[in-house]
Amino acid sequence: MALPFAGGAAFYRPKVWEGLKMQLQHNLIRIRSESMLSVLASAIVGGGLGKADHFINVHVSKDYDCSYPERDMENIIQSHGYPAAGTIGLMTAAYLQNASVQEACGERFGLVVCTTAGVGNAARAGMPRPVYAAYKTGTINIMIFVQGAMTDSALVEAAVAATEAKAAALHDLQVMDANTGLIATGTTSDAIVIGSSPQYFADAVHLHAGTATALGNAIGRAVYDSVKESVEAIRAMQRGTKS
Repeated sequence: MALPFAGGAAFYRPKVWEGLKMQLQHNLIRIRSESMLSVLASAIVGGGLGKADHFINVHVSKDYDCSYPERDMENIIQSHGYPAAGTIGLMTAAYLQNASVQEACGERFGLVVCTTAGVGNAARAGMPRPVYAAYKTGTINIMIFVQGAMTDSALVEAAVAATEAKAAALHDLQVMDANTGLIATGTTSDAIVIGSSPQYFADAVHLHAGTATALGNAIGRAVYDSVKESVEAIRAMQRGTKS
């Protein structure tokens, strides 16, 4: 399955990981794990290193008031009854039905990647540009779930591999930074979540997850495919709107 919610479906369970339940609920995608995961995240709520079993990606409008995103996310988590201590919260202006889910299996790991891509505020890192004091909507949100134990170092390496793959996908799609006229490497407010479960393949610990490793290579390929597919779905929707 690549675009599980594009046809109007509300539920999806990855074939690789049936204990990972995905649901599209009006204005958010909820992913729940049957077990607690070790997580590295750059998130509005739940960022850093920690443990989580709930992951939500909330859609907000392009004119969303970005002054207090943490407070708004905490209110959303509370209103849905999700556990405050075990929930990772992301925001995006991307269309959630265009979420791309990629799955893979390898040597002592299973892998699920879920990406929502909005590129209205595409940006090229390393270039001078206008900056913002508050959160900016748009956003490519990438959530990566790994069956198998990972060290903290491997989690960081996986984030690097995923970021490089995202930039490669945007390059191949010719997504442009409107401020510089150059190909974008991301957006101004991208987020990433990587969760790993030691309950699977308990006899092995992934010490590394760079692009030379089987796990890191699989993460890079899945992220590339999911970013590319989600952006292409947006473009197809925009072409349909204009016609």
